[in-house]
Amino acid sequence: MRADRTTKLLLIVLVAMFVQQAFATLGRSLPPIIAPAILDDLALDPAWLGVYVGAAALSALLFQLGCGSFILRYGAMRMSQVALVLLGVGLAVATTGPLLLFLVSAVIGGGAAAMSTPASSHLLGRYSPPRQAPLVFSIKQTAVPAGLLVAGILGPWLTGLTGWRGALLIAAAGCIVFAVMLEPLRAEFDADRVPGQAFHLSDFHTTVAAVLQAAPLRRLAFACFAFNGLQTVFTSYFVVALTELGHGLAAAGLVFSVAMVIAVPGRIFWGWLGSGRVDPGLVMSWLALGMAGGSAAMGLLGESWSLVLIGVVATVLSATAMSWHGVLLSEAARLAPKGRAGSATGGVLSFGQLGGLLLPLCYAGVLVATGRHGWGFAACGLPALVVGIVLLRAAPRGEPGEEENR
Repeated sequence: MRADRTTKLLLIVLVAMFVQQAFATLGRSLPPIIAPAILDDLALDPAWLGVYVGAAALSALLFQLGCGSFILRYGAMRMSQVALVLLGVGLAVATTGPLLLFLVSAVIGGGAAAMSTPASSHLLGRYSPPRQAPLVFSIKQTAVPAGLLVAGILGPWLTGLTGWRGALLIAAAGCIVFAVMLEPLRAEFDADRVPGQAFHLSDFHTTVAAVLQAAPLRRLAFACFAFNGLQTVFTSYFVVALTELGHGLAAAGLVFSVAMVIAVPGRIFWGWLGSGRVDPGLVMSWLALGMAGGSAAMGLLGESWSLVLIGVVATVLSATAMSWHGVLLSEAARLAPKGRAGSATGGVLSFGQLGGLLLPLCYAGVLVATGRHGWGFAACGLPALVVGIVLLRAAPRGEPGEEENR
């Protein structure tokens, strides 16, 4: 009976966190996806999108470094609700006024969306069988491409129907409604909260130090930097790049959405592969090298490319840069000290947010200097190449004492 109850609770929390992650992804990715309409309405240069994405990533970095104590104090389910409400508020703020408020919305929304993953990792880490954790985390993380798929299809359609402000407000309402729907689950899933847990500014340093002092977590952190940075570039600039080449917003959004479909089975496949079949480090090295190859191919992007050819390369990036999360997050949760899965994954993901901050700014700089989107993709794929080589060399033999930590 206990096993049946545990399985039931795992299924409940998996579904809840899947939908939560989908809304978080939708809320964070919608502004970049409909960016051509926003940039045109506000008369902004496309390079400014890098500033918006960078502001969101900086906020996400701070939120993920500091959210561990709040997850322990208030519960992971409560913090999931808080994240969704803040995300809705951030989207609404973007519609209200001048450019400054749009950047404020990036700070609110980026930080809020960033809390969703550590919170869900804390919950799944409690209920997942260790051997099956990569698969469970990968299934939950398919919510990211699902959210991007919805954003890519509905975003341009709603923008054409209601304007970009209407599209953001509809997404904001969805986030807040689902936050309310999570309330009945709190009694069970926040039962492990520690009301006396206090937040200290030193938590930022403690979280980073805990990650950097452990070699396996340190490798995950630098992998997350490269992976999340390239993912952010891909989701932020792909649609803009296609519209700059003369393709319509609806067509560009459709190509993006079709490419996102492959990330759903891709994440499940990589998670299944890393669940005792292949060393997770080796799986991540393959993913990194695939990302580097896909971004290098995007470096050749030009006006002569057909949408079909662009879609093929986008599919490669979707299967790699959009599909690494379950394997990496399950490893971070497994290697974390007992009861600190949320904090450990937040620490690892903070390096990912640093990549999400720096690589889009790098992309924007390359775009300003060369006027070519393809070269920006190629430049942002270089860290993944380095990580792929490092992980490939480390995975087969590990490091002394690593197995004890595992």
